[in-house]
Amino acid sequence: MLKNTILAILLLLLVNCQSNAQETQSDLKNKKNNQEWKKELSEIEYYVLREEGTERAFSGEYDKFYKKGVYKCKACDIVLFKSENKFDSKSGWPSFDMAIKNKVGYSVDKGFGYTRTEIHCNSCGGHLGHVFNDGPKNTTGKRYCVNSVSLQFESSAK
Repeated sequence: MLKNTILAILLLLLVNCQSNAQETQSDLKNKKNNQEWKKELSEIEYYVLREEGTERAFSGEYDKFYKKGVYKCKACDIVLFKSENKFDSKSGWPSFDMAIKNKVGYSVDKGFGYTRTEIHCNSCGGHLGHVFNDGPKNTTGKRYCVNSVSLQFESSAK
C-alpha cells in the first residue's frame, strides 16, 4: 500500500514537472523587456498595455465600430474577441460579452479604492481593461470593457 502511494506521488510529480526548454517561439517572442516594448508600441499603447493605463472614454477607435471580424492583441497579435460578441455598452470603450476561451487572463485590481477584475492577454500579459457583471442579461451578463489601443481589428470580409 505504501509502495503504491509513493509510486503515485512520484508519477504525479513527474507529470507536473515543466521545463523552460519547452518554450515555444511564440512564448519567447512575447517575453520582452520594457525597452523592447517601447520600441514596438506607441506611447499610448505602451501606457495601456504595459503600465495598466486607461485611454479616455469615447476616444478609442473601436468604441462605435461594428464591422465583422476579430479583435487581436495589439502587442502580440493573438485573437482575443469576436465581433459577434461586441455590443454598445454606452461606457465609451469597446465592450464584449465574452472573450475567446483561454486567451484572456484575470487578476484582482484594487487600484481605485474598490475591487474589480482586470483582464490581460494570456499570451503577452498586456493590460486590456476590466470585466464587469453588468453586461447583457440575455447572453453572459459580462461586460469586457476594453481599451481600443490594446486591440487591432482584422476584418473577416476579404
